[in-house]
Amino acid sequence: MKRDIKSMLSCELLEYFESTGEARYRAEQVFSALHRGVLSFSDMKNLSLALRSKLEDEFYISSLELIEKQVSKTDNTAKYLWRLQDDEAVECVLMEHRHGSTICISTQVGCKMGCRFCASAIGGFKRNLTPSEMLDQLLFTQLDITPLMQGGKRINNVVLMGIGEPLNNFDNVMRFIRIINSQSGIKIGARNITVSTCGIIENIDKMAEYDVQLTLAISLHAPDDETRTYLMPVNREGDVKALLDAGSRYFAKTGRRVTYEYAIIAGVNDSNEQAAKLSELLRGTQCHVNLITPNNIENSEFKPGSGKDIYRFKNILTKNGINCTIRRSLGTDIEAACGQLRRRKLQEVD
Repeated sequence: MKRDIKSMLSCELLEYFESTGEARYRAEQVFSALHRGVLSFSDMKNLSLALRSKLEDEFYISSLELIEKQVSKTDNTAKYLWRLQDDEAVECVLMEHRHGSTICISTQVGCKMGCRFCASAIGGFKRNLTPSEMLDQLLFTQLDITPLMQGGKRINNVVLMGIGEPLNNFDNVMRFIRIINSQSGIKIGARNITVSTCGIIENIDKMAEYDVQLTLAISLHAPDDETRTYLMPVNREGDVKALLDAGSRYFAKTGRRVTYEYAIIAGVNDSNEQAAKLSELLRGTQCHVNLITPNNIENSEFKPGSGKDIYRFKNILTKNGINCTIRRSLGTDIEAACGQLRRRKLQEVD
């Protein structure tokens, strides 16, 4: 069986070329070519014909097929629907900010976490994505907006907030991060990578042990166990206090301030009492609260809090000394915003 060469680290390619008697610099040539979007070993003209043939026999180069691209008429956000090589499909989203371009990628086909306010679990969980399939979302989107070899506009921030729970695909996710962080590849700095989790406590601690300067975003969405368990079944595996303790351990190990995501849902988690409780829990910790307006999901029982309610909630946090902002929602008109991925078009493909 051929091996997935784009899921290999640069050091693993180096070991391979050394084991076959090839010059060490060949590893960097191949790694660099793959991350410029080369899709065939035959196109690597700086390699000998014999070496290209050998690589073709032993490895395959992953790729994606674009099914649909939608661009928001309000904020230029772009949503990509990609077909994988086994005919499964995933979505990723490209957003423009003043500080640069950010891509939100998926880490799984489907999601098993069952958060009640999120569309990504609709249709259930299919499988984990490989490092190359995560890389290809970034690479092929970059190639769509401007070819890498021509320079110009560049994606400089990656958030793992698309379909799936990244920390349920831990090994592949961490390998993907090492690949895009490599100086021979796309070179996304660790501080420009955000990993979002609904709260896999064991793997938050495991990620902290890597001591990489990643940003950790924890989807909290409630300050009490009753409400959080109602919204997010994962809370049964580790309560709110245990999750916040994991966030504090992550900061202590990495020095990276944790972001807590909090979607304001009308009549569920938006009361003054809940804002005060959240303030009490987070007081004295190094963190940031990102308040989110939930996006409309067809047939959902949940409704977003009003702008007035969100500012009321934010003011309580701010008065209690909690660092807090309101997230700008992008791509809502093309169902590309937070919680909206994997809706109609994906279900049609499935």
